[in-house]
Amino acid sequence: MTGRSEGYRRFAADSSLVLGGLAAILLQLGDPVVARGVAEHSSFARDPLRRLRSTLGYVYAVQLGTPAQGARAARRVDAAHARVVGARDAAPQLWVAATLVRVAQDAHTLLHGPLPPSVADEVHAAGADLGMALQLPNDAWPVDRAAFDRYWNATIPTLSVGDDARGVARELLAARAAPWWLRLAMPAAREFTALLLPPALRAAYGIPEHPRRAGAVLAVARVVARLAPRRLRELPARRLLRESESVRRAR
Repeated sequence: MTGRSEGYRRFAADSSLVLGGLAAILLQLGDPVVARGVAEHSSFARDPLRRLRSTLGYVYAVQLGTPAQGARAARRVDAAHARVVGARDAAPQLWVAATLVRVAQDAHTLLHGPLPPSVADEVHAAGADLGMALQLPNDAWPVDRAAFDRYWNATIPTLSVGDDARGVARELLAARAAPWWLRLAMPAAREFTALLLPPALRAAYGIPEHPRRAGAVLAVARVVARLAPRRLRELPARRLLRESESVRRAR
């Protein structure tokens, strides 16, 4: 999108933040409407990489692509939501968008340190696009970061991990349908995920806390994220945006 600072674009295109993806999903599943929709209609557990590509494609298109790319991505996601009861309601849409914004920032803080306040303000403002592209009312997104924090802190205690959420979480964390290399990475991914979840939610999912192991995983992740060239970290965003444009031209 035009009008964004270079600092914002670096943040939004940084694929190392995908390490927070599991935590974002588990937070989303704490909303019973989201959990039911995922359990009944989603391919998260059956084909996690396909679902990851779909989610990243939407986020990158809305936050980094042209207005046309963002609109096309929103139409695809909205069409999928049309089959799910409640998926178009404002409350679950707001919560899903909020988890994407909050977890990305928390992952950035763990890996690279806190964002400068000006960039954090941009990230918050851009977060509204993720929801409004899917018909979230214009006034639903918190007006500033302080309002977002109040919304987040008020919502966390209301989350409820039911049977649908636990069932999807078990499949995700077991990663039985994932490629072998992703299954090998899952123990480390679970430790990183535990660092990003509120304690009550982590306990509700039965994810144990291993401070020393999590500290070691975090140390390695920080080294890899900081040593990886920026061009490599931004490669998934560039590729997905190019693919989106290639599909449009082929039609």
